[in-house]
Amino acid sequence: MTSDVKTLAAIDVGTNSIHMVIVQINTKIPTFTVIDSEKTTVRLGERCAQTGNLTEEAIQRSIDALKRCQEICQTVKVEEIVAVATSATREAPNGHDFIRRIYQETGLDIEVISGQEEARRIYLGVISGMDLRDEPHLLIDIGGGSTEMILGDGRDPTYLSSTKIGAVRLTDLFITTDPISQTEYDRLLGYIRGSIERPTDDLRSLLSSQNIKSLKAIGTSGTIETIATLHAKENLGIVPNPLQGYEVSFTDLENIVWRLRRANLEERTALVRQKRAEIILAGALVLLETMRLLGIPKIILCQRALREGLVVDWMIRHGYIEDGWRYQSSIRDRSILKLADKYGINVNYAKQVADHALSLFDQTKGIFHEWGDDERHLLWAAAMLHNSGHHVSHEAHHKHSYYLIRNGELLGYTESEIEIIANLARYHRKSEPKKKHDNFQRLANDRHKLFVRQASNFLRLATALDRRQIGAIASIRVVCNPRTRSCTLQLIPQQPHDPCILELWNLDYKKLPFESQFNVTLSVSLD
Repeated sequence: MTSDVKTLAAIDVGTNSIHMVIVQINTKIPTFTVIDSEKTTVRLGERCAQTGNLTEEAIQRSIDALKRCQEICQTVKVEEIVAVATSATREAPNGHDFIRRIYQETGLDIEVISGQEEARRIYLGVISGMDLRDEPHLLIDIGGGSTEMILGDGRDPTYLSSTKIGAVRLTDLFITTDPISQTEYDRLLGYIRGSIERPTDDLRSLLSSQNIKSLKAIGTSGTIETIATLHAKENLGIVPNPLQGYEVSFTDLENIVWRLRRANLEERTALVRQKRAEIILAGALVLLETMRLLGIPKIILCQRALREGLVVDWMIRHGYIEDGWRYQSSIRDRSILKLADKYGINVNYAKQVADHALSLFDQTKGIFHEWGDDERHLLWAAAMLHNSGHHVSHEAHHKHSYYLIRNGELLGYTESEIEIIANLARYHRKSEPKKKHDNFQRLANDRHKLFVRQASNFLRLATALDRRQIGAIASIRVVCNPRTRSCTLQLIPQQPHDPCILELWNLDYKKLPFESQFNVTLSVSLD
């Protein structure tokens, strides 16, 4: 029997810091309890001014911090580690090189996630720790490189945004004087207002359309927790432990920002710890202006955020959370269908192709491949979206499909998973994957490249089997003979007397890559 308790570590490789929480998950209830945590300020966002690359010093600080995380995990006997990288890594030209280097030096597999996916997982973390009581709340997460805003009531988020402003990024861009000069402060303030104008306008329109008169707000992560700590210290004389649920009014925040802009580094360090003192003004100003533009009277602190969201997402993916969380467990499927609708895809045809692709995948498992349920889902997603490129043009639509999927902000997926889906769709026709193709080289590792090489053939054959887009083939039976390296597809037509000439011709035309990949001879029979 397997234990009802799992020990999991969640690591967030952020722009300012690397955070880790270690949790014990009771899979029967299901709940989780934080049993250990680690945080190291690495300033990954201090990138090379000329190239935008992550610096060698920041990379080394990050790798050292991750090695310490691993040592802690070994001591606590962590069973699995989930880790993501956010703004600084996804934007840096050498971000993927950084991820590869981490893997080479530590064995850790870090997934880069998009801004919207980061927002979704922050939302998961917050609603795992706070009951929103079916009332709309705005969640604000100010990180080192980006600010996420999420509108939700505990069910599906109705708005997700990620804006490229954060405490580290803004400090590096605008602040050179100490205390900040009036000129630099005005530039910083103008940039922040310009950056949050669009998401706050979108939110106001959404609130108006839903007739929401007042909005409650929840703040997460380092900037807001630092402000809450300072506020509690000065107003209560002590800092509550935990600080969860602590409130700071707009008026009090305005006063804090006024003091921070007039203080030098030494004076700010007397208020908050030094590493945070260097960047606190920029982060606090983002919060203040967001609250001002949306008319928010107070902010409530939630001490759960992205890391806890990674834990919840892991629990959902492994089937431990159902019932009230079911809407989140299907977020990936619904995200795919939403994108299919956006690009005018014939969903009935796409489902037919997906069914054929998965049938080939399932029947050849253990014979030609050993891929699991995760890879099976990615094949399904690619099959559903493989024709999205028609939204741009019929000519070279497989290449357009790659671009649209890659930039479609699919929720519930990591960047490497989106890259796999986009590549599978790219290779459903025409050329096979080649080393010279930039999109193929963007796959994270050799394992992902092998999966695309193999699984794209299932999609290639599946599209051939519905060439007329009428569901001509009802089902497929795969018969393999390993001794003779032969494979036969026995096709059962939907209509008994349909010769399926076009499907058989197209299958014969497209079978060569399959034969080459799996070193077999493929034949077809019509039952």
